[in-house]
Amino acid sequence: MAETTRDRIVAAAVHLTTSSGWAAVTMARLAEEAGVSRQTVYNEVGSKPALAETMILEELARFLGVVEQAFDTEPDDLTRAIERAVCDVLTYARANKLLHAVVSATHGADTELLPLLTTNAGSLLGVAKEVVSARVAPYAPGIDAAHLEPAIDMVVRVVLSHVMQPSSSPEQTGADIAWLAGRVLG
Repeated sequence: MAETTRDRIVAAAVHLTTSSGWAAVTMARLAEEAGVSRQTVYNEVGSKPALAETMILEELARFLGVVEQAFDTEPDDLTRAIERAVCDVLTYARANKLLHAVVSATHGADTELLPLLTTNAGSLLGVAKEVVSARVAPYAPGIDAAHLEPAIDMVVRVVLSHVMQPSSSPEQTGADIAWLAGRVLG
């Protein structure tokens, strides 16, 4: 699939954010980096807050691709699929420059991005839970529907917490979360 103007603009925003910080991303600088006019930047991505959300949601799509791939490799064992997905997501997060730029932002305007992953993460959580729910359903977990949704919510939130602030290796965290999920999902 050919790269669109919008793709180039978002990629330029990610590059500027990871190299200089979110505060350094201006529409003029972004236009220059992407090789387009400022008006094109506004037409393609809207405001700077809309651009921030677009960057985060596109990165989320890459993370969820890692989840989907992990579930595909473990089609017969839900607990093992969860373990692989958690481990692979946390490994991917370790090397993710945009995530590190967002999480390590501690001054001034750079903190604008952090709420998209924390306090204002509603759309991020919703999309993640939807993908995980769709991937869990074929395993026919031994839990009633009324409790499945909160169980998936718990797993997604715990994984996001470990993405933001790891406490152990991806392998150990994956094993721990899978063990807990296995007990809950039956």
